[in-house]
Amino acid sequence: MNTRFALVDANNFYASCERVFNPRLIGRPVVVLSNNDGCVIARSEEAKLLGIEMGAPAFKNEETFRRHGVQVLSSNYALYGDMSARVMATLRPFAASMEVYSIDEAFLGLEPWQGETYCRELRAKVRQWTGISVSVGIASTKTLAKLANRIAKKAPSLQGVFDLTTDPDPDAVLARVPCGDIWGIGRRLATRLSAAGIQTALDLKQADMSLVRRELGVVGERTARELNGISCLELDEGPDPQKGIATARSFGQPIEAIEGLEQALATYTARAAEKLRAGGQLAGRIQVHLETSPFRPELPQYYPVAQSALPEPTSHTPDLIAAATALLRKIYRPGYRYRKVGVFLTELCSESTAQLTLFGAKPHSAAARLDTLVDQLNRRYGTNTIRYGSMGFHQQWRMRQERKSRGFTTRWEELLVARA
Repeated sequence: MNTRFALVDANNFYASCERVFNPRLIGRPVVVLSNNDGCVIARSEEAKLLGIEMGAPAFKNEETFRRHGVQVLSSNYALYGDMSARVMATLRPFAASMEVYSIDEAFLGLEPWQGETYCRELRAKVRQWTGISVSVGIASTKTLAKLANRIAKKAPSLQGVFDLTTDPDPDAVLARVPCGDIWGIGRRLATRLSAAGIQTALDLKQADMSLVRRELGVVGERTARELNGISCLELDEGPDPQKGIATARSFGQPIEAIEGLEQALATYTARAAEKLRAGGQLAGRIQVHLETSPFRPELPQYYPVAQSALPEPTSHTPDLIAAATALLRKIYRPGYRYRKVGVFLTELCSESTAQLTLFGAKPHSAAARLDTLVDQLNRRYGTNTIRYGSMGFHQQWRMRQERKSRGFTTRWEELLVARA
């Protein structure tokens, strides 16, 4: 078992990615918007100080944006994903074991000699190689490492690194942390704990375990034991196999004609198929759904869903597009203004264990080689460089991304140019 853990968390990750390639944003308030430029999903520290809330609709904050010179950007997920991969690749040599927890967080298993000084070197290397600033929390359990990281972020004097294992009074630290800030607790469970007289992380640490189990179940008891320094959560170095892959997007403008819906669905299905192959999996069942806008109650509403088993498990894009399109045609009804279509692939299995039929696309068949080639070209030259005709080319249904930055690391034609 690991004796200590470090949680490395990128600071304001989406905004930080934008600043790496546009230094003029440093020191300015920056917000990143969700799909179709709808809501705020990321904020720089300067934007947080202006009172801009996470999830706030962008149109309600236009005056704040204008008055304070807030830089408003559309989400650029391809860029953020690539920058995340670079950060994780930089972290990996620093630890014998590592768990990528999210796009901007990773747990590291530390050796006894790897302490605060070592983590400061790690932090400096990530900044030097990627331009991203990270905070590091060190503790004897993953739950405590989460708390330590939170403290490292909020205390400028710590310069981004806090080692709870060397703190002279760790209980005093826990006494300042409300239950709602504990990893896995949240506001709803914190309210239940508050009714039982448990207000802080220290209270939960010292609480009777039978009470904790009664109020929070086994998972809550595990959290309480982690606060006591008893490691109950080991590193998960390999992600669990996916049980389903869903791809859906809201349209930039409503669609009524089935041709536009088919193009969007083909595009989303191709993306889901690519994810399948990246995980070495095949899908045995496919589901398609349509949605009208619930925010336009004066218009007719329609939310159909259809699904079917595939003839055999597959990840071959043309087969999946054909199956999805057939389902769409079953549920499509004219006269509605659709705002979203989506595909959901389920009953996933490994390529190595799937039961295939005689005439299906085998792992080394021409169809499988075609999929591999298309994936390689799209990874190298950018998403949809190679596409199927059913995906369309003009795509008027695409999401609104009127303030999107360039694909600085993900598209050849948008790479930075240095002039001597």
